[in-house]
Amino acid sequence: MATKKPTNDAWAPWAFFIAILIVWQGVCTGFAVSEFIFPSPIAIVKSLIEFAGPIADHAWQTFWTTLAGFGIGVVVGLLLGFIIGSSRFMYNALYPLMIGFNSIPKAAFVPILVVWFGIGTVPAILTAFLISFFPIVVNVATGLATLEPELEDVLRALGAKRIDVLLKVGLPRSLPYFFASLKVSITLAFVGSVVSETVAANKGIGYLMMSAGSSMRMGLVFAGLIVISAMAMVMYVAFAALEKRMTGWATRGMDSRQ
Repeated sequence: MATKKPTNDAWAPWAFFIAILIVWQGVCTGFAVSEFIFPSPIAIVKSLIEFAGPIADHAWQTFWTTLAGFGIGVVVGLLLGFIIGSSRFMYNALYPLMIGFNSIPKAAFVPILVVWFGIGTVPAILTAFLISFFPIVVNVATGLATLEPELEDVLRALGAKRIDVLLKVGLPRSLPYFFASLKVSITLAFVGSVVSETVAANKGIGYLMMSAGSSMRMGLVFAGLIVISAMAMVMYVAFAALEKRMTGWATRGMDSRQ
């Protein structure tokens, strides 16, 4: 019986992206849309080239700020996820509180952080942390809390302690959940840092976009959006590759079913 070969659709996003650019440029050119309202792709590329130096400087600030907040989020998310997922009591006690905390718009924390730490890098790092750690907590806790009772009973019957079950079985089993959450959290971290930079910073892509918007340089504003998207996509792809390398055992049968 012939097996169906998996199709390679890596070109599909690029084809769709190019089609969008062509339509976008055609609309802006055909309807003579003002660059002060909606810049064309060509105008955005010109802004990227013209302001390459400042954009790179602000992008680096946003990049390391985001990674700092994300790194804190990973550590805190792992610890809280382990605590919540390791006990039914802790799960019932803390999980609703985490849901309530996550429902608060993180932009509302920025004025508080400015009062506590002043305008600058610290509020951006903390905002990136606040918005990125929740998916990690949820996924790690879910991976631990859904450990099969039968498997745990067998291990306990063989003499394993609760902590041994969690560390040697629960955590490895939670790795696919954990790496999946990293891909989501890193994109959210960029959102958090940029939101904070638009309000409480004097450097970064968010600050650059606000300054460009106030002077009606919409091409530069859209250039900032593209840079943020590019950095987030690069980090997403990096974590996707890391996920595939570290948790390939969890999806090893998927290719044969395609």
